[in-house]
Amino acid sequence: MLIAQITDIHLGFEPDSPAEFNRQRLDRTLERLVALDPLPDLLLATGDLVDRGDVDSYRRLQEAFAGLPFPVEMCLGNHDDRANFAAVFPVRQYVGGYLQYTLAAGPLRLIVLDTLEPGRHGGAFCEARAQWLRAALGADTTTPTLIVQHHPPIEVGIAWMNTDPSEPWVHRLAECLTGRDNVIGLVCGHIHRATSCHWQGLTVATCPSTAPQVTLDLRPIDPARPDNRAMIIAEPPAYALHFWNGREIVTHWDTAQDYPVLARFDANLAPMVGEMLAERPI
Repeated sequence: MLIAQITDIHLGFEPDSPAEFNRQRLDRTLERLVALDPLPDLLLATGDLVDRGDVDSYRRLQEAFAGLPFPVEMCLGNHDDRANFAAVFPVRQYVGGYLQYTLAAGPLRLIVLDTLEPGRHGGAFCEARAQWLRAALGADTTTPTLIVQHHPPIEVGIAWMNTDPSEPWVHRLAECLTGRDNVIGLVCGHIHRATSCHWQGLTVATCPSTAPQVTLDLRPIDPARPDNRAMIIAEPPAYALHFWNGREIVTHWDTAQDYPVLARFDANLAPMVGEMLAERPI
């Protein structure tokens, strides 16, 4: 099972520009995913799908996803708007007004959560959402289950993007997931960088963005003392591939750009490959 992930697309950052920079970066990433062999079984788009929550940008997103050879499943981030998203993507599962749903994905089950709180940059997960999650987890305690959401519940070290581990929504989510032995991990976006962390017995992996990335800067930041540090940089658009090998979920990250090839699988390398494969038990 191979699940691709993109995140933080931010279409509409340049309003009314179908050829905007973020659309070009999205298209490059989708072209890379479509060229993969094997193809992903599923694509997750994990929030901040558009930049201003407007209908026109969601329509451009729909256009970008049209014709892909694999299904696309989405969750919402802090830049999204539930009503405008639903106007363009109406066939989605809302529970109490929140975009939360379960999805059978081959041998896995995905649980997609809604961490959007209008007017707030960081995440949220209220008791109504938590009650739904407890019921969904309780309905199937054996199928390997991957949690999908926009905001990571971890402190990543980039001061202006951090989640405070004492935030109530983090404790509420942790309580829901504690002791759920069939939950195999949690995948998120929001940070605009690849990170991985062991949290509450789970691996939390964040996907880098298709939009420009956040600068890796682990210094403290003081909003009263602007220091001219770089905050957003035009690193290549990127994506994640989550590979389920039947035992563990393994995450790979890559960028949608070409690199110089330093070695190819030719007659010179065939003996080494044969030796490496022969070392494995039959």
